[in-house]
Formats: sequence, C-alpha cells, structure tokens
Amino acid sequence: QVQLVESGGGLVQPGGSLRLSCVASGRGFSIYAMGWYRQAPGKQRELVAIGTSDGDTNYADSVKGRFTISRDNAKNTVYLQMNILKPEDTAVYYCNARITGMGVYWGQGTQVSVSS
Repeated sequence: QVQLVESGGGLVQPGGSLRLSCVASGRGFSIYAMGWYRQAPGKQRELVAIGTSDGDTNYADSVKGRFTISRDNAKNTVYLQMNILKPEDTAVYYCNARITGMGVYWGQGTQVSVSS
C-alpha cells in the first residue's frame, strides 16, 4: 500500500501564492507519475498539473503560467507552486500518484481558498 499526505493549503488573498506538498510513503514502490487534481463545490474533479518520472509535465490551461509542478524523486514528493491565485482556484486539491504495477492512489485533499 502507498499513502499520500498533502500539506500547504490555506486561505490566501487574490494575487497571492501558496505551495502544496505531497509525500508518498510505503514499501517497494515505483512512482510513474505524480500530480494534482482539484474539485470545486458542485464541479467535477479536474486535472491541475501532473509530472512523470520521464520529466514530462502537463497543465490545465487555466493554470498555465501561474502554477508550477516539481518533483523530488529521492523523497517521493511532489510540489505545486501556485502564484497569482484567483478566486476561481478555490477548491479541494488532491494529490494523485500512479504507481507502477499497483494502480492509482489519492491523498485526502487539502483546501485552498482564495478570497479577499
């Protein structure tokens, strides 16, 4: 089993920044991809950003130029640097990991609220 633990959410004013972190723990696993999804009230969960072990990244159009995903493979950790935050970025952000031979895992979610 693999566990994902997120941190870094909170309340921020429009134009502000937050950095989310997600650490994967367990035994004998290899992560192919790690990333972030979000779900706003009344909306479906959507991809925010994801990065593979090959170094490829993919971003939602709505966050390109504002958010940056990065990974520390040695620490099984993925980060999401979020800049120029907007009220429409308000959502629960979920860490996602695709583990080779084991499937997809999710974190418990962390709330990000953007409001003045």
